[in-house]
Amino acid sequence: MTELRDLTPHAAIPLEQSSRDRRQRRRVREYLPEMASLERMLAEAPEQVRTSVIERISLKEVNLPVYRVDIGSEAPDAPLLLLVGGVHGLERIGTQVLLAWLQSLLKRTVWDSELQILLSRLRITVLPILNPGGMFLNQRSNPNGVDLMRNAPIEAQGTSTFMLGGQRLSRRLPWFTGTPESGMEAENQALEKVIRELLPGRPFSLALDCHSGFGWQDQIWFPYAYRRRPMRKIASVMALKLLWEQAYPNHNYVFEPQSQHYLTHGDLWDYFYKKINREGPGGFIPLTLEMGSWRWIRKRPRQLLRLEGFFNPMVPHRHQRVLRAHLNLIDFMMRAAANHENWLPGSDMEPMLREAAIMHWYREPG
Repeated sequence: MTELRDLTPHAAIPLEQSSRDRRQRRRVREYLPEMASLERMLAEAPEQVRTSVIERISLKEVNLPVYRVDIGSEAPDAPLLLLVGGVHGLERIGTQVLLAWLQSLLKRTVWDSELQILLSRLRITVLPILNPGGMFLNQRSNPNGVDLMRNAPIEAQGTSTFMLGGQRLSRRLPWFTGTPESGMEAENQALEKVIRELLPGRPFSLALDCHSGFGWQDQIWFPYAYRRRPMRKIASVMALKLLWEQAYPNHNYVFEPQSQHYLTHGDLWDYFYKKINREGPGGFIPLTLEMGSWRWIRKRPRQLLRLEGFFNPMVPHRHQRVLRAHLNLIDFMMRAAANHENWLPGSDMEPMLREAAIMHWYREPG
């Protein structure tokens, strides 16, 4: 009997699936259903979608791929939207939100001519599960016990929050940064390789990294996490915030720098932001969607009896609501990246927007 994966034009999918025996396939479906869903979706994706494997993570039971999905323009000077999920293995909802959006996008590319035109001048790259090993093992860190969001070579300026800001005491404790002599973990090196390949030479790039587990509200964080001073391109962030609020005035997101909550060592997006914007003239804005999980716990305290309940909605109708809730945000990011020249501040507006940003986020009251 011919299986769907045997008919797909995406060679990476059947290659990965055929490398697993029956027991390993069952294990992936049981412990990493997000991977099974992603592979099924990509096997059915249109031919213009490009799929590849950027890294493989070896566990005792199975080898797991880190998939990369590319959609849209292949022109090196097209603006870019980079979407990342699954950096923390426990935060499955981040990956699930990206998969819900990706499935919607792939279905719309077949019939939506306006979307097809937009994709002809925009590059979208998605890494839905950056940390498949951690997700398979149901742990925040990667299989080596390293917190990928504390693993970049950048140190906090000022006092970081004890433990939460990153620690080198033991890989058995959460928020372990790894050791400097070991360099970045394989997953982060794969992400850096993608960023170094894609971002240089582009007029504008926007990244959205999906997380959960902090706060009562959904938050959109931007750099820095390692210091409290504003980033150099803070005027562009303020312009994007105002653009979003004008388009969706009834939104429920809090837009702010991560440093307003706590300082951390090794923040990936601080590292990439400084690296890319230092090396080229193009603009790069990395954002983090931090879905507030505390309200899910308040509505269902029994979730605290399960580790994943701290980070994910466990009631089916609430889970579906979360999957729907962020579709507009990601669509907005896609259109904002494609039309960056219409809203990025020029030299005339930049000083005013920078001052507004400093007044809004960094000026002490009183």
